[in-house]
Amino acid sequence: MDNLKQNLSLWDIFQEYFPLCIWRHDPLDLHPSSIFFKFNLVIYYCVELFMQANMIDPWEAFWEVNLETLFTLGFVALMMMINRNFDRYLQVATSFLICENIIAVVAIPVMIWLTVTDDLWSYITFGILVFWDVTLVTYIIKKVLKINVFASLAVAFIYFACTYGGAYGLMLLI
Repeated sequence: MDNLKQNLSLWDIFQEYFPLCIWRHDPLDLHPSSIFFKFNLVIYYCVELFMQANMIDPWEAFWEVNLETLFTLGFVALMMMINRNFDRYLQVATSFLICENIIAVVAIPVMIWLTVTDDLWSYITFGILVFWDVTLVTYIIKKVLKINVFASLAVAFIYFACTYGGAYGLMLLI
């Protein structure tokens, strides 16, 4: 079985990870793949840079996305070390990245719609995407740390504050 999992294509691994986006599967049970992790890391970086560069100065966006990426990977690493299951880092980091990627890819046209039209429905749709993102991160944390929903929601808010808030705050200081 392990030999079979080593020969999976990126598409097969994507199909294995995608159900996370609808609150299915345990991230710890998914196939670890460094290639799929790197693929998602590049997509995460490019999509975040695209979105940030269209909102702020491109040079600032570059540095802010670098910080967000480092903080995201660092938060997952710290969470895994504290929980003493760092051996599953690849699956969990990939889980965070793929969920963020899928939501971000859906959010790009919504953000364009929101910017161009300033329509109430664009704000509602964007709010739904933010809610989806928070619930997915909460779900992953709940499964990884094996804690209840309220505790995982608290950790999820710490995650968002550390990654996005931390990168933004640090950029304000510079």
